[in-house]
Amino acid sequence: MLELHCHTTCSDGTLTPEALVAMAKQRGVKALAITDHDTMAGWDRAIAAADGDLEIVPGLELSTVHRDRSLHILGFYPNRAQLAEPLQARIAGRHRRAQAMVKKLAELGYPIELSELSDDVAPGRPHIAAALVAAGYVQYPQEAFEKWLGDRGPAYVPYEPLSVQDGIQMLLNCGAVPVWAHPYLFRGGTVATVLPELVAAGLMGVEVYHPYHSPSDIRHLEDHCDHYGLLMTGGSDYHGPAQEPSKGYVPLNGLGLSLDLLPPLKQAAAHLKQRRGSQQ
Repeated sequence: MLELHCHTTCSDGTLTPEALVAMAKQRGVKALAITDHDTMAGWDRAIAAADGDLEIVPGLELSTVHRDRSLHILGFYPNRAQLAEPLQARIAGRHRRAQAMVKKLAELGYPIELSELSDDVAPGRPHIAAALVAAGYVQYPQEAFEKWLGDRGPAYVPYEPLSVQDGIQMLLNCGAVPVWAHPYLFRGGTVATVLPELVAAGLMGVEVYHPYHSPSDIRHLEDHCDHYGLLMTGGSDYHGPAQEPSKGYVPLNGLGLSLDLLPPLKQAAAHLKQRRGSQQ
């Protein structure tokens, strides 16, 4: 009944905030986090659509770099006014990255038209992939990743770098609870060696429950959280209905997570804001 990792059309999801909320209601979700990449744009629309029938947890998924590899940090319950300005720099960087990939594709002989995106929408590779499908170059978005957009693909452009230490501090400065997203998808080192570095930077939680985590992965992460005193969160990392269900895909609410995970997260956010208030 709990979903703490979901995306909308405000980043790389395929459902609008309103459609995501409608599906969440249909699937029995009671608390839904909006965690779009590097943007908070979907919150208000989701809250309005929820209309009190389910709880919207405000969040985002911040794109950072660690050991020269992409590492994502979820941030829950940030102070929106404080986070808006630093996020604008990240969104602007995403727009520049998208245009750089469009340019590379054109040079490779695959010109595309990228639909106009508002300044608060965070473009990503799925937007490029969708444009390649629309242009008729591939049938499915996954083909675009396999041919051009994957991390080693000829049209790939990396994020403008933000270190994980700076990213975690950015979230903490805005009262957000920083949580390491899908640790076993990180390709820059083992969880056992990377986690202490993130804890030293101020990490407060780990996304333990994720479609790509095996039962043994989950047990290891639970043990790590017990050892370091970290919060445990989870979610389906839902991006919308799958045209071709792939490895790791689960439907919304497919993990069947308990609402018991939410109160500790709320308490941590309240404590963080109280501590920051006393320091000001």
